Amino acid sequence: MFQYKIDEEVSLALPRPKIDAEAIYALIDDSREELLPWLPWVLDMESVTDEENVLKTNLKHFSEGDSVTVIILFNNQPAGVISFNRFRELDNSTEIGYWLATKFVGKGIMQRAVRGMCELGFTDYQVNKIEIHAAVDNTRSNKVAERAGFHLDGLIRASELLEDGYHDGYIWTLLKSDWDNMCNN
Repeated sequence: MFQYKIDEEVSLALPRPKIDAEAIYALIDDSREELLPWLPWVLDMESVTDEENVLKTNLKHFSEGDSVTVIILFNNQPAGVISFNRFRELDNSTEIGYWLATKFVGKGIMQRAVRGMCELGFTDYQVNKIEIHAAVDNTRSNKVAERAGFHLDGLIRASELLEDGYHDGYIWTLLKSDWDNMCNN
C-alpha cells in the first residue's frame, strides 16, 4: 500500500479498489444520514461495486494528473476520504474535498488530513493556493478549514445544489506563503 504518514495515528493511502471498496462503502453506509445533507453523491452509493467503480475512476484521474483521491487511515483503519478535486493552471491552485465517517468525528483526524494534503500540495504538486469550499451551514467542514489555518475569503451565494436546494457557500484559501509562515513559526 502506498502511504503518506502524517503522524502516529493518521496517514493517507492511494485506494486499492478491489481491497478497499468494501470498507469504504461500509463507512459511507454507516454515515449516510450525516453525509447526505452535504454530499448528494451518497445517494448513488448503493453497493460495494458502486464504490469500487468510483475508486477505479479516482485512480484513472490520478494517473491522468487531473485529481488526487486518497483514503484517510486512522490507526491503519479506513476512516474517510480526502482529495484534490481538480488542478487549475490559471492560478496554480487546487481544491480539497473531504468526508469522514461519523464514528471518527471529534478526534482531529480531518484537520490533520487536510494539513497533510497541504504539505503534499505545496511541496509535491507545487501549487500556490489551496481552496476549501463548504456550505455556510456545514459547521464541521468550516471548522476544519479554520482550524487547519485557512483564511475565509468570502461567501458565494447559491454555490452548492444540495438535497434540499441551493446553499450559500464559504470559500477558504491557504496560500503557499501562508503555509511557509505557519511551518516556520
